[in-house]
Amino acid sequence: MTELVVRRLLIDLNTPVDRHWCGGDAFRSAFFGALSMSFPIGEQFFIDSVRAAHKALPPEQRARFTAEVQGFVGQEATHRRIHSLFNAQIEKHGLVNAWEPRARPRMVKVLSMNPLHGVAITAANEHFTALFADWMLTHPEWLDGSEPRLRTLWLWHAAEESEHRSTAFDLYRALGGNEAWRRRWMRLVTVYFLVDAARQTVNNLQRDGTLWRGSTWRSAASFLFGPRGLVRCTFRPWLAWFRADFHPSQHSAERSERWLRENAASYTPVGRAV
Repeated sequence: MTELVVRRLLIDLNTPVDRHWCGGDAFRSAFFGALSMSFPIGEQFFIDSVRAAHKALPPEQRARFTAEVQGFVGQEATHRRIHSLFNAQIEKHGLVNAWEPRARPRMVKVLSMNPLHGVAITAANEHFTALFADWMLTHPEWLDGSEPRLRTLWLWHAAEESEHRSTAFDLYRALGGNEAWRRRWMRLVTVYFLVDAARQTVNNLQRDGTLWRGSTWRSAASFLFGPRGLVRCTFRPWLAWFRADFHPSQHSAERSERWLRENAASYTPVGRAV
């Protein structure tokens, strides 16, 4: 089992955030803002799904996961709270969260189904976030020029996502989840995630008045498809999900562990899964 520590991030999110907070770049600010808008409702869905899956386990298996599930829930609840504060700041610039109301009916429907589906979707999303997290920790220069508190926010979140990347996957397997549904849900999650992320990013840029600037599109091309770009660097690791022998632990969490170790002054442990 994975030992998961719940941490309180020591940053101030009551102070206003600049419109183009991510190094003065309109596209990156809009894209990260779009992701953040998905986190409060998404993290709550992950919490509810993991709790339901844990409850559905036979009693003899349940105890084996209890501490890890408690740590997972604590970390995700902290992410939900922190990003709610961040979202409140960026929405002061006229941005509107259209992702959450669009996703909510889908999530409510899934939570009414067999817990296997919710935890499978959670596992697929956690693979997405773990890949994004490792990429972010590998290329923190994409946050250059950002305020230290906001740089810390995103790198801390990335580190913790890598840390709990296996929890939902292991619960899915423990519940007897099959390979066909594991792959099927990843394909569906990928489509929904990419479409929702693109729509919210465009929405943010429209409201910012920067959608049709050449600099916005040049930034997007470099950020997504350049040599250090998100899509270019994460496609192969994403594809690994479809291997029969795949497990999230096959992707190293070394960068996550190093960041948490070297930036211990940025947070306070408030709980430990023991």
